[in-house]
Amino acid sequence: MNKRLDKLRDLLKENGSDACLISGRANTLYFSGFTGSTSLLLVGIDKAWLIVDFRYTIQAKEQAFEGIEVVEIEESFYSTLNEIVKQNLIDTIGFEGQAITVSEYNKIKESLTSIKRLIRFDSQIDWIRSIKDADEIEQIQQAVLLGDKVFDHIIKFIKPGMKETEVAAELEYTMKKLGAKGPSFESIIAAGHRSAMCHGTATDNIIKNGDAVVLDFGVIYHNYCSDMTRTIFIGEPKKELIKIYDIVKKAQQAALDGIRTGMSGYDADKIARDIIAHNGYNGAFGHSLGHGVGIEIHEEPRLSAKSVDVLKDGMVFSVEPGIYVEGLGGVRIEDMVVLENGRIRNFTTSPKDMIIL
Repeated sequence: MNKRLDKLRDLLKENGSDACLISGRANTLYFSGFTGSTSLLLVGIDKAWLIVDFRYTIQAKEQAFEGIEVVEIEESFYSTLNEIVKQNLIDTIGFEGQAITVSEYNKIKESLTSIKRLIRFDSQIDWIRSIKDADEIEQIQQAVLLGDKVFDHIIKFIKPGMKETEVAAELEYTMKKLGAKGPSFESIIAAGHRSAMCHGTATDNIIKNGDAVVLDFGVIYHNYCSDMTRTIFIGEPKKELIKIYDIVKKAQQAALDGIRTGMSGYDADKIARDIIAHNGYNGAFGHSLGHGVGIEIHEEPRLSAKSVDVLKDGMVFSVEPGIYVEGLGGVRIEDMVVLENGRIRNFTTSPKDMIIL
């Protein structure tokens, strides 16, 4: 895992920084292997230190990657950090601008008495995580396959008269029973008119005959997230919903077939968006085509109508076009994919033919 630290060190050198302070949980896990809730990771050009309190000392020693020294605090996190900085003659420190609060920033400035400069890194550190290594890709594949098993179970479980919350509870019970840590985000279960709500998390709404039901959920498995969406129907759907389903399915397949390494997030999004617009639903696809997925459910890159991100081999992301019509309902279909050798490989195996229960 030292290759991850090497990439971070390259970033430090490019920006004239002696070290980088990592406090966000996702980047701490990625660069150190530590899964605890509280720590500071200081990565220098030649050394790295994982600072923890007594609760996590043993765990940190077991989990920390080779080459990272585990340091237990004596008085406080920042006083311990200050001692390390002084002893190693560190003058300039980068920090995660998107991960710390203003009060935390002020605390760092007050506590680190010998530093000359703090450098704010915004998304540069997160972008290191955008290219997944072989182990990450395998973990994500397993997370997605577990999600496929959950979907296979839930379509046998759903019945008219159930509340959306009952379905959500069964989803989460099943994923944990199959070995997941839990859901990667609050499950979206939206039936009937609520299926037109892109992020319609489960309510006491009753699922009825004729409803479209959007099921958007994911699992956390071995610290990596999955994300999938399928839209199913309870009884015979209205003709317009059948039409919409066919358009969304075609739009998604066109994106899966057409996305290439080197393409921008804008151009990837446009493949699906143009099909939806040309079929009379311009404006009914109001979210992006996809987003990166990994340790966090939303990561780099972004596939959207405004994205200038360049897609590269090793990137893992969702492909999820949708059409939403207020008062009628909505349809979204989402798979998770990885770019390999210039083309998409699809992790998701759940069927996309229309399912009518």
